[in-house]
Amino acid sequence: MRFPGIAIGLSHTISHTVSHRDTVGNFFPDDLQPMLSTPGLMALAIQASSALVDPLLPDDFTSVGKSASATHEQPSVLGAELSVTVTITHFDGYHITLSVVASDHSGVVGTGSLVRSIVNKQWLQLKIARRAAEV
Repeated sequence: MRFPGIAIGLSHTISHTVSHRDTVGNFFPDDLQPMLSTPGLMALAIQASSALVDPLLPDDFTSVGKSASATHEQPSVLGAELSVTVTITHFDGYHITLSVVASDHSGVVGTGSLVRSIVNKQWLQLKIARRAAEV
């Protein structure tokens, strides 16, 4: 199947105010609680990538995460306005590679990349059911 709406160079930006759920303290007990965590940063990158890719797919398809990498350059703090931009850099027909750049008022906070796979929703549900039956 072809997905003509997906093109290299397409990008999407989300804005987000860093909240307690995004901070280190939400993931680990630490004295750095008012700082954006790397998992929080990547969750926002995934949100932005899904918002870019999924509307471009036919109704019976969705995208799922395949891999992610991040470099957390600088701290961003509770209450900061974060801008997360994802850009499609490669597409092989089923796997979409996206670059990630996150910034706040002081500059770049983090960079990285994501790979999302395009899957048929019905096939995915069957696979999930099979895996759940093994538990």
